[in-house]
Amino acid sequence: MKILITGSNGLLGQKLVKQLNKKTHVSFLATSLGVNRNPDCQESKYESLDITDQLQVDLLLNRYRPDAIIHTAAMTNVDDCEVNPEPCHLINVIATAYLFKSAKDIGAHFILLSTDFVFDGLKGNYSEKDTPNPLSIYAESKVDAENLLKQSEYRNWSIVRTIIVFGEGQNLSRSNIVLWAKGALSSNKDLHIIDDQFRAPTWADDLAWACIRISELNKNGIYHISGPDTFSIYDLVLRVAKFYNLETKSLRKTDSASLNQAAKRPPKTGFDLSKARKDLGYQPMTFEDSLGLLS
Repeated sequence: MKILITGSNGLLGQKLVKQLNKKTHVSFLATSLGVNRNPDCQESKYESLDITDQLQVDLLLNRYRPDAIIHTAAMTNVDDCEVNPEPCHLINVIATAYLFKSAKDIGAHFILLSTDFVFDGLKGNYSEKDTPNPLSIYAESKVDAENLLKQSEYRNWSIVRTIIVFGEGQNLSRSNIVLWAKGALSSNKDLHIIDDQFRAPTWADDLAWACIRISELNKNGIYHISGPDTFSIYDLVLRVAKFYNLETKSLRKTDSASLNQAAKRPPKTGFDLSKARKDLGYQPMTFEDSLGLLS
């Protein structure tokens, strides 16, 4: 089996590479824009790819001819997307269209990474059958990308929605909320943390496992993949503090409105994981257990 990864320099991309390196029955090609920043990825298994260049995409996929494509590359900074809608649309929608077209041309299984932000957050515990209602430019771009697949006559695709992915990687362009919280708590500066947004943080290794599992089983359709527990961002930071025995005197509760963020966020998401558990045997790690694996 041959798998092509986009966004291999990112956290999820690095976890995919790490796990695929251990599979003797699978070969893979890791791609990102620019040089390979992942020391765990052999240069012979890496190629630079600009996913916004249709010719580059077509040439590489036709040459490599993967059985599956795990498309993790995206513009994911929600506020940047809000103030820069054109690059957001180009990277998250147009580039997805290029990759999906090439996947159809070679008969590959196309796996798109998406987000809990496709929902409005009014009810939480969303299942794959719930109807998206995006609140931001970023969320709209992900719904548009999803619809490229849903509305196609080509059915060999999967959509993997996830929530707040965290873990450790190498030479990452962005941190994640858990690593940020650990560092910020250690600084003893006053921290104003929102307590009116609820999420189910996802251990990056679990998400990578699920993506590979979907490709190995050739499962089609939508899958919700996240951590098993939903709690507020304030509680997330509190749990990090408790686990690492860090002082919490600097913690202050605040609300979303006080942050004046450019993009609106859904107040409460979290996923019903029943389908993933049944179809994939997905057993996500608890938040505290995953914290124990961070260095």
